[in-house]
Amino acid sequence: MSAKSALSYSILSIAAAIATIALKFGAYRFTGSIGLLSDAMESGINLVAALVAFWALSYAAKPPDEEHAFGHSKAEYFSSGLESALIVVAAISIAITAWERLFAPQPLEQIGLGLGLTLVATAVNGGVAWILLQAGRRLNSITLRADAHHLLTDVWTSVGVAIGIFLVNLTGWLILDPIIALLVAVNIIWTGVQLLRETASGLLDKSISAEEQKIIRDILAPYDRQNILFHALRTRMGGARRFVSFHVLVPGEWTVHQGHRVCEEIEQAIAQALPGTHTMTHLEPIEDPISWADQGLDRMTRTP
Repeated sequence: MSAKSALSYSILSIAAAIATIALKFGAYRFTGSIGLLSDAMESGINLVAALVAFWALSYAAKPPDEEHAFGHSKAEYFSSGLESALIVVAAISIAITAWERLFAPQPLEQIGLGLGLTLVATAVNGGVAWILLQAGRRLNSITLRADAHHLLTDVWTSVGVAIGIFLVNLTGWLILDPIIALLVAVNIIWTGVQLLRETASGLLDKSISAEEQKIIRDILAPYDRQNILFHALRTRMGGARRFVSFHVLVPGEWTVHQGHRVCEEIEQAIAQALPGTHTMTHLEPIEDPISWADQGLDRMTRTP
């Protein structure tokens, strides 16, 4: 199951968070930069988020049971939702601290050493973020994608802070340090809001993507030649899993065995094309006099 595969990536995220916290707090202690402190605070949020992601992926990997017949994959949305909220909280904390320093700027010390530690931490976060993003897309895991976007936000935070410190060193304008921190906070809030929207969309049973729906329609299209029609296609996402249902209309003279064979054939084809998809079909005679429109269902024509 993809959730089990994703679990190993969340461990990598935890290790990266611990390493970058040590590096960034070290950089802050050496320089006294409020920008570096804001950067280190965000890495602390990264660690909390990574631990929550580990729990969510562990829970999502559990098999279906009597109380959760469709599995536990939606547990991932708890992680992405909490991570989104933590991103926003971190940004607000950074903004408050930067605002106070804006009116009382302080000189920076050992800038070279501080920047060196920050750049090492940035490289670690950038590499891990890229790995998590690729894995999240491949495994269709919103938890890994949220974690990756959070780390990428951290990367841009570090880059912005490093530029600010460099400009402070170059110009002597101490006020640039808190200004950069405020700009970083705004960018972090934007990322958190975007992730919250994606989480809300998943909890509201968003349909699978248009590209994936086209794959399903392409699988169904060849059955036209067997005088088979389909309608009432419904899809939804549940964490890393997809759920698909539709009605299969076959000639009334067919035996139950014939109809069942076609349904199984279609379900297997969809599972192969879209791994992690649970397909439910409902068999009907094509001569059924009940109007599809009366049922409030949309017909899928012979040329989907």
